[in-house]
Amino acid sequence: MPKMKTNKGMKKRFKITKKGKVIFRSAGKSHLLNSKSRKRKRRLRADHVLGGKMAKNIKKLLS
Repeated sequence: MPKMKTNKGMKKRFKITKKGKVIFRSAGKSHLLNSKSRKRKRRLRADHVLGGKMAKNIKKLLS
């Protein structure tokens, strides 16, 4: 059976840490920023950790 190919779209959007956690960037930080509060934009700056079944699926697509 052939090797499973890496999903290139997922590779660009998600990253796996050394401990195996899946990290992704928040959406909504590219344009229309005048209407968003300073606090909201600051919170969108941070990376987020994905957990549960979704993280397992992402890892499978990245392997």
